[in-house]
Amino acid sequence: MATGSHARHRLDDVIHSPVRLSIVASLNTVEEADFATVRDAVEVSDSTLSKQVSALEKAGYVRVKKGFVGKRPRTRLSLTKEGVAAFHRHLEALRAIAEGG
Repeated sequence: MATGSHARHRLDDVIHSPVRLSIVASLNTVEEADFATVRDAVEVSDSTLSKQVSALEKAGYVRVKKGFVGKRPRTRLSLTKEGVAAFHRHLEALRAIAEGG
């Protein structure tokens, strides 16, 4: 991350992608969400969501739980504590930028 006093230096490169920001924002409002629910809310394909969730999981921001309901596979997503904190820091930076800082 670059150093400096401008708020843009506090933006999180992992979250800043529009799709990843949308994923994190949708997960921030719930304890846990089904993969399909997030996919539909964010309006992306399965493969796009999977790729972006993998990046968020690698950063430690999203937890992925895989299991079954009957014989059907089910993937559940949730934000980690680190993900929640990163999201709120990112929003604070965006607000500061919007306010001219």
